[in-house]
Amino acid sequence: MRRYLARRGAAFVVTLFLVSVLVFVVIRVLPGDPALLIMGTEGSPEAADRLRQAMGLDRPLALQYGRWLGDALRGDLGRSIQYDVPVAGLIVSRLPVTLPLTLMAAALMVLAALPVGLYAATHHRRAGDYVGMVVSQLGVSVPQFWSGLLLILLFSVHLGWVRAGGFEGWGDGVWPGVRSLLLPAVALGFFQAAVLARATRSAVLDVLREDYVRTARAKGLTGGRVLVKHALANALIPVVTVAGLQLGQLLAGSIVLESVFALPGLGRLALGAIAARDLPVVQGVTLFVAATIVLVNFLVDLAYAYLDPRIRYD
Repeated sequence: MRRYLARRGAAFVVTLFLVSVLVFVVIRVLPGDPALLIMGTEGSPEAADRLRQAMGLDRPLALQYGRWLGDALRGDLGRSIQYDVPVAGLIVSRLPVTLPLTLMAAALMVLAALPVGLYAATHHRRAGDYVGMVVSQLGVSVPQFWSGLLLILLFSVHLGWVRAGGFEGWGDGVWPGVRSLLLPAVALGFFQAAVLARATRSAVLDVLREDYVRTARAKGLTGGRVLVKHALANALIPVVTVAGLQLGQLLAGSIVLESVFALPGLGRLALGAIAARDLPVVQGVTLFVAATIVLVNFLVDLAYAYLDPRIRYD
């Protein structure tokens, strides 16, 4: 088990390092001079050169990366050009919107996908299977922003049950905040639920054909016990793999939906920074999202060892 944890931990650190290099290089090759953005149209070339020297932009790229990585390890992601505040503080201030939205979408995804996938697998090539796959195919085909607009049109414009956008905050209680995030969470989780349902169906179908499942049925175990204890338990590894990948996609996908629903989260912060050429914020948000996705994948690797003890000694 220790060797497995050491290998996965080393892979986690190397992946984070490569992600940081990629983020730094991509942001540096984008057009736009941070010094000129700060100085504006009134700044002289001499003043811009002095600012570049003060910011370290005149140094070799490797030295710039080393300084930036050292600061990032201490929690310093630079200073926003647009807001003139630390980037780390901006990211933390937007997490109370983006993090609950992602977790709500993930919960809805799992609660919707697992029953549909199990039902389709146990009713293979019957009406329930075809209906479940048609619904999941619809979820795969409809873009997230389009489903968000349809939800706004139905529940906000026609029914008037919830607001069309905005975030009421958590200061007035849990329910107002949850109500503000409910529609975007449904729109965000609908597509991912469709993918997870198809993955669950495929994994459970493969397990249901195994000999130990036939033996469990021959011993007289009920269908529900065979499905949960034997089929689903042994199909969890591919299901958890897909769910882990989708959790990262939920965090990244919130960027578009936060703009559709006018939510003050990381997505709107990133899009506003891109429009304003605020490169430190773009770089900080990109690194945070990428590091979170890498962390989720690392936790999925640890879950493998719990679900299948053979992996610990592989």
